[in-house]
Amino acid sequence: MDANSLRKKFLDFFKEKKHAVIPSASLIPENDPTVLFTTAGMHPLVPYLMGEKHPEGTRLADVQKCIRMSDIDEVGDATHHTFFEMLGNWSLGDYFKKEAIELSWEFLTEVLKLDKNRIAVSVFAGDKDAPKDEEAKKIWLSLNMPENRIAELSKKDNWWGPAGITGPCGPDTEIFYCTGKSEPPEKFNPEDKNWVEIWNDVFMQYNKNTDGNFLPLAQKNVDTGMGLERTLAVINGFDDNYRTELFWPIIKKIEELSGKKYEGNEKAFRIIADHTKAAVMILGDDKRIEPSNKNQGYILRRLIRRAVRYSKQLNIIQNFTIKLAEEVIKIYENVYPEIKKNKEFIFNELEKEEEKFYQTLEKGLKEFNKWYKDPEAYWEENPNAEKIALEKIKDKPKKMPGFIAFRLFTTFGFPIELTIEIAKEKEIIVDLMDFNKELQKHSELSRTASAGMFKGGLADASEETKKLHTAAHLMLEALRRVLGPHVEQKGSNITPERLRFDISHPEKMTAEQMQQVEDL
Repeated sequence: MDANSLRKKFLDFFKEKKHAVIPSASLIPENDPTVLFTTAGMHPLVPYLMGEKHPEGTRLADVQKCIRMSDIDEVGDATHHTFFEMLGNWSLGDYFKKEAIELSWEFLTEVLKLDKNRIAVSVFAGDKDAPKDEEAKKIWLSLNMPENRIAELSKKDNWWGPAGITGPCGPDTEIFYCTGKSEPPEKFNPEDKNWVEIWNDVFMQYNKNTDGNFLPLAQKNVDTGMGLERTLAVINGFDDNYRTELFWPIIKKIEELSGKKYEGNEKAFRIIADHTKAAVMILGDDKRIEPSNKNQGYILRRLIRRAVRYSKQLNIIQNFTIKLAEEVIKIYENVYPEIKKNKEFIFNELEKEEEKFYQTLEKGLKEFNKWYKDPEAYWEENPNAEKIALEKIKDKPKKMPGFIAFRLFTTFGFPIELTIEIAKEKEIIVDLMDFNKELQKHSELSRTASAGMFKGGLADASEETKKLHTAAHLMLEALRRVLGPHVEQKGSNITPERLRFDISHPEKMTAEQMQQVEDL
């Protein structure tokens, strides 16, 4: 079965069950500052889950495109993604647990013909906020689900929401399918990686308020979700989502660009394919998000830069993201036509960001390895850094001081997440408390510079001069990122009309380098 057939079967099934089919909402939520992206199908429906009347009625179904960054560290295995499609059905004060579970079971076992013997479920075990979900367990038993295939799990595993800090939420029951060729074990163990979650029925019974209390909702709702990528893999007998049509053309293109095989390089291939796809879908959204250092733009930048970092491991040359983006667009252009419409914008932004990061990546990795190979010598070269006692394992550091991570961040444009990831691969822990102290110190110095130091430090304290003085600080950081950490300010002259800035650098800057500094 292909992806289009699965989407159609799902929507047709729920249409027959008197559900109105609604279109996917944008990846960028409307009027909700608490979240950056649409993370689930229920997100655009929050007002209706709270009691507002939906124009299409009380039963809805759709295929919603989602971005979820909470699983980014899991991406690289066979089943996790940052961009995915959620096939969902909702009851807005209509049916509840019994009908929702029965509909899920009917679709999976009668429409998709999944083997009942390979299915297991989990229910909420209860805690101080809400009681154990005995009702869901009884419904599963009535459908002849063996008791040893029903796991009772905590809120960490069997509770959904709210999508932001506050809002509708409740216990859920999750449906798992046992992949692989061997017979499934009699007893369901949710920790066993062969059991893949494919469906989730969320029972929206509560509203979490600003005090952190869970209050019963006046209107009980059902929000269900089936992951398209995982279910497609299961139906086609794959234990790897990346072998489905939604990823395989991208994987084959990476093989072509790298000269390497997917087998044996799965983690890097999967991260590159997943992150490039997610970046294309964000860029292709009509909201036109660009890579930046804040909000959605920061997430977008992080995805592209992480893909670039793993491409380097495969020796892929520059401008690969555009080639992969072409494959992504071919896969989705008939489902989400906006990505084809915004193709040029996607290509331009990918090319700019990839080019920009290649240079900082080279320099940043060099700096990281310089510290890693000889931390003591590194301290001698950086006399302004506070000396920190080094804990070692086999003559290698096991902890990175926050100063180093901060230097990589400010001088080389390394997102802290990237530093943490590289450090983790070398079994090093980054001192995040120390990093945050450095960050705070830097912020305070910047504020002081722009707020109160102009009086004694400048011949002219006009607004224009203040702006140029602040620009001088920013320019020094940008110059270090482009030219290297050796760059020092040797002098400057600031007037309301212009800023002259003298630096230490052995050669004349090229036009390209000047443009890079301006871009930063």
